[in-house]
Amino acid sequence: MGKINLLTAIEQDKSFTDVLYLTNQSNVPSEIKRLLKKRKLSYHILPIDKFANVRDRLFLIGTVIIDTKEANSSQQQQLARIIESLEIENIGMIILTDRQEVPVKSFSISPSKTSFSMVNSMESVSTDELWAKISANLAYRKHSSGITTKPLVPRKHVLRIHRNKLAEQLSMTKSLADNLAEQLRLAGLVQQDFLPTQIPNTDEVQWASLFMPAEWVSGDIYDMVRVDEQHIGFYIADVVGHGMPAALLTIFVKQALMMRETYESNYRIFPPTEVISNLNVRMAAQKLSGYQFATCCYCLFNTKTLQLTYARAGHPYPILIRPGQQPEQLQIRGSLLGVFEQAEYTQQTVQLQRGDKLLVYSDGAEPFIGNFNDTTGFGFSDEFLEVKDLPVVEMMDKLNTIAHNQKIEPSEIDDITIVAFEILP
Repeated sequence: MGKINLLTAIEQDKSFTDVLYLTNQSNVPSEIKRLLKKRKLSYHILPIDKFANVRDRLFLIGTVIIDTKEANSSQQQQLARIIESLEIENIGMIILTDRQEVPVKSFSISPSKTSFSMVNSMESVSTDELWAKISANLAYRKHSSGITTKPLVPRKHVLRIHRNKLAEQLSMTKSLADNLAEQLRLAGLVQQDFLPTQIPNTDEVQWASLFMPAEWVSGDIYDMVRVDEQHIGFYIADVVGHGMPAALLTIFVKQALMMRETYESNYRIFPPTEVISNLNVRMAAQKLSGYQFATCCYCLFNTKTLQLTYARAGHPYPILIRPGQQPEQLQIRGSLLGVFEQAEYTQQTVQLQRGDKLLVYSDGAEPFIGNFNDTTGFGFSDEFLEVKDLPVVEMMDKLNTIAHNQKIEPSEIDDITIVAFEILP
């Protein structure tokens, strides 16, 4: 590429000039020179600070390319005055601001190692796209000046450029979507690593669970922990919403929910009210953005006395299933987690017996477990009543099938989690 020389020909030539190339650089990119020559355009190259030499001949200029790489403050002020002058004359401008090392596909001339960044654009443009812009500017300029001209870029060529650009953007979008899906899949696997890997089954108590995220990740989380030799603590927490924001909060809930404390050689098991209250305080203290709240039902089961003590925070009521009886909701008050730091919670204790089943679930399971009616109150679904008397593992398998066979709108799909146990006869 050769040095720029001030061309006096533009002052003497009375003919129309297709392209005026204004630059503050010592060299003109070879790709642009090759483009202008290939398209047989008349052009002149001029340093930006010599623009005054052609100010009175702007009516003979078709379009202007301004190369302003690394312009200083003085040049920027001068450039602003130049742009104002060109706008007054209705001359289309193309302002180049940088060179990109990553090549961009070119469809009509040989690909190069350099592409160009245009002002107000976050994308690189190829020389083909630069040519399309020049052609559009010249067509408008010559038409408005009364100069008869045929389109410089054949319509088929313009359409091909746009089709190829669209195909390239679609390919990039697909790659991004595939990458996002893979990231979400991996995030879902990480989240499932936080779920219990060991179920506290004994000869007397059988456990079962169901975990069905609405997406790759879930806004639900559950756990069942042997707190000591005769106590098992278990819970389901449901963050309002689902997807990645809710999933992130479930990990916080998992870490913040404490079932016992150990000091020296002793320990103390937290009662359910204390577990829920402490979790609420920790959530409220985070001052979470996006108004993220959660519901939770925490239960403490004594495997020796068969007593169940429970507390809830805005969560669906636990369900007690006794052989030969209608299922019963274990109702108790309790507000959402993370709303009021000083919220108070209560707990209740129920004496279980052999043959009983206890079921805790998130609201995603409500459509096939039961719903509330203003007239009759809460009613269990026929599907649930048909499977309630099955052994707990078999009952969970049936509920899993029912959940998968639901016919609901995609916008209404929610995370589904169920934890249940049965005191064996």
